[in-house]
Amino acid sequence: MILLDTHVVLWMAFEPEKISGRAHRRIGEARKANEGLAVSSITLLEIATAASKGRFNVAMTLEEFLEYIETVFTISPITSQACARIVQLPVEYPRDPADRIIGATALVEGMTLITADRNILASRAVPTVW
Repeated sequence: MILLDTHVVLWMAFEPEKISGRAHRRIGEARKANEGLAVSSITLLEIATAASKGRFNVAMTLEEFLEYIETVFTISPITSQACARIVQLPVEYPRDPADRIIGATALVEGMTLITADRNILASRAVPTVW
């Protein structure tokens, strides 16, 4: 299973051309192999926050859109193991709490994170694809 960063989920829905070729291939491979695509539960919060700021519009209610995301992706909960792992991330890793939960979840669950976040990529703290 692979974990998608929040912006990747939104790009899949609204701007798929922003997703790198390598990330597209990895997503396709995961789907073909029935590996599954996951998002952290905090991604739902980030999407709700982005919608409230007018960063995207959907033809359904926000709740319906979030429920749709729950049907398309495996939702990886915020666990005690991920919370404990957050404090072990290096100082180079982004300080944003959502980024830290997403990265720690990938580590604890043994998932590769698909992200375009330059700071996450540069930290090399989490296995990534972009």
